[in-house]
Amino acid sequence: MIFLGPPGAGKGTQAARLASELGYKKLSTGDLLREHVAGNTELGQLAKPIMDRGDLVPDDLILAMVREELAGLEAPQVIFDGFPRTIAQARALDKLLAELGIRLRGVLLVDVEQEELIRRLLERAHKEGRSDDNEATIRRRLEVYTQQTQPLVSYYQSTGALRHIEGLGTPDEVYKRITGALS
Repeated sequence: MIFLGPPGAGKGTQAARLASELGYKKLSTGDLLREHVAGNTELGQLAKPIMDRGDLVPDDLILAMVREELAGLEAPQVIFDGFPRTIAQARALDKLLAELGIRLRGVLLVDVEQEELIRRLLERAHKEGRSDDNEATIRRRLEVYTQQTQPLVSYYQSTGALRHIEGLGTPDEVYKRITGALS
């Protein structure tokens, strides 16, 4: 499964809960990158200088990490959190899943209005003491999401895999909508 949604939509929280309850592995490419860099793996050594420059790690390197992770699982039951982010990544992931004989069960889009996202992210920044997450930065992140990731909505809609999940309400209410969409 794939969880899509803008920053602050709660997809990470919901993906972790669903993965835990289903016995799936939650796979976040950000976590994968950090693990490879910390473990000084060959892929981590390639990614580290790119990340240190503040550049985006190329798709082929991300996909190599995803391939390695999936190949190492006994039962490849995975929830992707925030990946893919672009149409090119989605197509490459489709190809990889087909090569490995893994079927995509669904794509869950957690929808939340922009002003609520900004409120949530400002609240989270305040709680976590993240001074870099000011309103201007948050608006920019949401703009980048809209430009780069929003086209995935149309892509997955055309495949019939996309399920819209209303992201307003308590985490339990949102989770209930997610499990309902999967049944």
